[in-house]
Amino acid sequence: MGKSLIIVESPTKAKTLNKYLGKKFVIKASMGHVKDLPVKKLGVDLERDFLPEYVIIRGKGKFLNEIKEAAGKADKIFLAPDPDREGEAIAWHIAEELNGQEEKVFRILFNEITERGIKKALESPVKVNLNKVNAQQARRVLDRIVGYKISPILWEKVRRGLSAGRVQSVAVRLVCERECAIQAFVSEEYWSITAKLEGLSPPRFEAKLFRINGNPIEISNGETAEQHITQLRGQPFVVKKIEKKEKKRNPVPPFITSSLQQEASRKLRFSPKKTMMMAQQLYEGVEMGAEGPVGLITYMRTDSTRVSDEALSSLRSFIQERFGSEFLPPHPNIYKSRKSAQEAHEAIRPTTVTRDPETVKGFLAKDQYNLYKLIWSRFVASQMAPAILEMTRVDISAGPSIFRATGSVTRFPGFTSAYMEGREEGDMSEDKRREDGEDEEELNLPSLTEGETLQLLELVPKQHFTQPPARFSEAMLIRELEEKGIGRPSTYAAIISTIQDRKYVEKLEGRLKPTELGTVVNGLLVEHFPEVLNVEFTAKMEEELDEIEEGEKDWVGAVRDFYAPFGKSLLKAEVEMRDVKREEIPTEVVCDKCNRKMVIKWGRNGRFLACPGYPDCKNTKEFVEETSGEIRVVEKPETGEFCETCQSPLVVKIGRFGRFLACSTYPKCSFTKSVSLGVPCPQEGCKGELVEKRSKKGRMFFGCSQYPKCNFASWYKPIPKPCPQCGGSFLIEKKKRGGDVTLACPNKDCHFQE
Repeated sequence: MGKSLIIVESPTKAKTLNKYLGKKFVIKASMGHVKDLPVKKLGVDLERDFLPEYVIIRGKGKFLNEIKEAAGKADKIFLAPDPDREGEAIAWHIAEELNGQEEKVFRILFNEITERGIKKALESPVKVNLNKVNAQQARRVLDRIVGYKISPILWEKVRRGLSAGRVQSVAVRLVCERECAIQAFVSEEYWSITAKLEGLSPPRFEAKLFRINGNPIEISNGETAEQHITQLRGQPFVVKKIEKKEKKRNPVPPFITSSLQQEASRKLRFSPKKTMMMAQQLYEGVEMGAEGPVGLITYMRTDSTRVSDEALSSLRSFIQERFGSEFLPPHPNIYKSRKSAQEAHEAIRPTTVTRDPETVKGFLAKDQYNLYKLIWSRFVASQMAPAILEMTRVDISAGPSIFRATGSVTRFPGFTSAYMEGREEGDMSEDKRREDGEDEEELNLPSLTEGETLQLLELVPKQHFTQPPARFSEAMLIRELEEKGIGRPSTYAAIISTIQDRKYVEKLEGRLKPTELGTVVNGLLVEHFPEVLNVEFTAKMEEELDEIEEGEKDWVGAVRDFYAPFGKSLLKAEVEMRDVKREEIPTEVVCDKCNRKMVIKWGRNGRFLACPGYPDCKNTKEFVEETSGEIRVVEKPETGEFCETCQSPLVVKIGRFGRFLACSTYPKCSFTKSVSLGVPCPQEGCKGELVEKRSKKGRMFFGCSQYPKCNFASWYKPIPKPCPQCGGSFLIEKKKRGGDVTLACPNKDCHFQE
């Protein structure tokens, strides 16, 4: 009797399955997708119902041949990629390549890679879900059409190498619109007055001026604040009213993809991409010493808060034993999923709740441990009793004025014993907490009685200014995308990373800001492709993809409905789109070389001032545009180095291939040199030094200043710091995906890192 073949995407998942299945099964990894649309052409036949042309991905033929060979010897073939649209498409493409063996090909779905999960999957094999495949096909074809048709227009009108994405461009629009709101915001001054008070019992406390003559207080300037303070001095401060009420704070549901990405961003400072990479590792299996590889969490791409009855029962028993009966609600907590949620999936949870974070800590990398702890704690808290708070509000009269002091005391910690949700300034959820009164401080007010006269210690006026909307953090943008129905669990991380990789959005102090390039491209796309960039339209397309997955809509019809108006917009944009690349905007800035009035042009690195006398005068300058519209020239700072030709000061300039040093007298003297890193070239006998360089594709690397005599090059930035372990002359900087930076020794025989 032959063995059964199981096909998964990754070697890690294959290794974990091998542990449980042993010699009865052969397990092969496809290494992700094996087929896709071709790289160098559209690959979609617009005249034949958008028929996609799939080709074997370069480098995947070897894995596909191994799968075919194993399939020929197997009695049964189980396709086991991830249980989502992408996984279904992988399974379908592999099944196509196994043509003629349909009778022995089955699809199995793992929600968790545990002995229990694997057994359950093998006991209930199904056929490939063509509705789910068609939903993935529709998304892939739509994205290819948008990217392949709009990008060449951007190359012609703005800059070669640019690209557009159906969903990513909408995300850029949201970031740009938020930036416009920030720039348009007019800040207004206001003042608060705080009274520092003392009652008969400690501690001292503070109360804020709340009303005057029954009206909400509005103090617009310091003079008015001082007038109020003058009127308040000498007034008796008397406790007028004390309100105490009990408030329940309920636990939050277990993680879904979006909430995991948001919370990992807030608490762990992980990018969404890093979060999903770490979660994939925890799902597929982590080596646990003698126990071998173990899948620690359920599938991490889900929008359902559902938890299996078995997991729920196990969790309730765990809470009873670990925390006590008072922490266990009489009935399980039930959470509603979004209307579009795939309820066949579960929420993200530990595969075994008794495997607490400290138990596995010794087997996990730091980032893996932190993410597992977050998932485990949230899951445990989701089925615990509410926290009970005693909310206290004290109104204090001072003549016609009312001051208010508020605070809360935790009477029963409930679920907060296991987990507290993170908060982020500027997040809409934070504003909602303020509305609900959930942001009161854990403040013990003194024991007060109505009618009690308080001692006024100090009146403190404080100036404030209204604040513009906050820029999106990655977590906030994911929330915005989710609330507007843009993207799905499997796409959030890709959206966030893609808009940054394409240089349309940059991260400044943890917040997302559109680049000048992003602002220009967004403006052009919004003007000429309003349907593609429309938030509601994009959300409707997501709903249609869901309908295709449910078998309620034909995928070809959905693409056709999209393409009809899109095709007309394409033809119009090719003719009417603003030609940013060639336009010249006149300014009043006078060229200091030939006295012509300079113009604003668009280059590879954004806008710059150029002399209209080019090529006779090649003078250029960087500038900033003030809010008033005034153009201010940014002078190049001198570097302290001098030109080797004419001894004039060298200045830093930015060109097509990055930063370089140039003679300040250009174009009179055209001397240039690369930016030195202060590190001598490590090649034996070479007297050069390492400098910044940039490849033809714009990627920075570091090479020898003596090139082509010396061809030393490195992708890692050399740091002028000797290795403390082997004494090497420099270290290299390695940046990891999540943003972490490691200094390492480039000597292969030395393993120093910090």
